[in-house]
Amino acid sequence: MQVADSTSPDAPVDGSRRLYNFSAGPATLPVEALQEAKDELPVFDHTGASVMEISHRSPAYDKVEESARDHIKTLLDLDDDWNVLFLQGGASMQFHQVPLNFIPEGGSADYVVTGRWGRKAIKEARIVEDAREAASSKDDDFSHIPDVETWDLDPDAAYVHVTTNETVNGNQFSDDPVLDVPVVTDASSEMLGRPMNLEGYGLIYAGAQKNIGPAGVTIVLVRDSFLEQKNDGLPTMLDYGTHARKRFNTPPVFPIYMVEKVTRWLIDLGGIDAIHAINQRKAKMLYDKIDATDFYVGTVEPEDRSIMNATFRLHDEDLEPLFIKKAEERGLMSLKGHRTVGGMRASMYNALPVEAVELLVDFMDEFERTHG
Repeated sequence: MQVADSTSPDAPVDGSRRLYNFSAGPATLPVEALQEAKDELPVFDHTGASVMEISHRSPAYDKVEESARDHIKTLLDLDDDWNVLFLQGGASMQFHQVPLNFIPEGGSADYVVTGRWGRKAIKEARIVEDAREAASSKDDDFSHIPDVETWDLDPDAAYVHVTTNETVNGNQFSDDPVLDVPVVTDASSEMLGRPMNLEGYGLIYAGAQKNIGPAGVTIVLVRDSFLEQKNDGLPTMLDYGTHARKRFNTPPVFPIYMVEKVTRWLIDLGGIDAIHAINQRKAKMLYDKIDATDFYVGTVEPEDRSIMNATFRLHDEDLEPLFIKKAEERGLMSLKGHRTVGGMRASMYNALPVEAVELLVDFMDEFERTHG
């Protein structure tokens, strides 16, 4: 992906050229997918209308959804035990929907809390039934992932919920947990960005707006064997079984259409192993710069750093607003950390090219020389 025109300090940043987008979400998308959508927007697949205007039960749309689902199955090597659902409401809806479906009356689930989104998930679960905090790293501002051996797990829990990549706090699991009860994960900011060992999971969910597509659709992967454990008497739209059986209502057609293009782009690139190697390269480049001196300070223990969302501070925090301003002048967008933690955050999702991180590191070198 190329940035139009020059990225030199003198190049204007006036909204007329494509910049390097380090946003945590909605995030950068592959230019190839955007261009293809642009070309097809007025008339899709000889239907006489755009994909947003055709029936969600038409053969043309059927092909879109089936293709998107097949691409996800191919990328993650899913067997027939897995259902791929396209839902709405983002990961935040899943915070409620998971416990509603799977914690039985009078039962409980375990939650491992490693950041902002894990805290939100357990808070929502407690509205439904009992949710135990089996482990947490809140005492050190979520700068590490608690070792699985330290988790206080209930053998009778309906499931164990984890957030394998914390978008705000910048930590990431290095291994997928395999436990005695099914594991549920919020994988929003890492799904399709690294290989996953699916053995321990009963359900995986992800808002699409990081690595998979635009905002508006949530990908839910749920095993048949886990689905059999769901509660009865659920609201129709919040029952995973409803959506596993059929396309019950009008889906978010355009986001799913874009998911099909993004996942096809990823397959053409070489799949998850190929993009994971690229993501590791980008992350190493940035973290090496952060660790080179004490001018920049990483906020997560090195062994638990996210390759998707790199969080860091400047040694002089008063310089941070200037850092963000000067970065924007170079065409480096959305490096400001989440409002709840401050600092810097560089989100390096699949579609962010290597040259974006190279330019960021060059800028960081120059900023340090000027203000160090």
